[in-house]
Amino acid sequence: MEIIYTSLDSFRKKDLTLTGNTSIWMFPIYGMASIIGVTYPLLKKFPPLFRGGLYGAGILSFEYFSGSLLKKHKLCPWDYSKAKLNVNGLIRLDYFPLWMGAGLIFEKILCRKQ
Repeated sequence: MEIIYTSLDSFRKKDLTLTGNTSIWMFPIYGMASIIGVTYPLLKKFPPLFRGGLYGAGILSFEYFSGSLLKKHKLCPWDYSKAKLNVNGLIRLDYFPLWMGAGLIFEKILCRKQ
């Protein structure tokens, strides 16, 4: 998902190689999205907007926590400090709707039969 997102910047710059990038540190961070599969049975009775809000808040919280830990060791592969709605350069609040949507998409992928 991140590689696709970052390759869109190449497209915007008219670079048709559509090069995207990520860091190996992102794999365990994104792997934490599997918690959606565990929480879905408890949340499925709630409306999608509520569930999406929880997913978005959870993803931003974990991104902040993991980014803080990586930054402490000078290993953080992202820096949002130039974005308007950043918090300590670790998260972007304007990404909240995107993370809500990503959580709901993950929910559908991970929980098809539940």
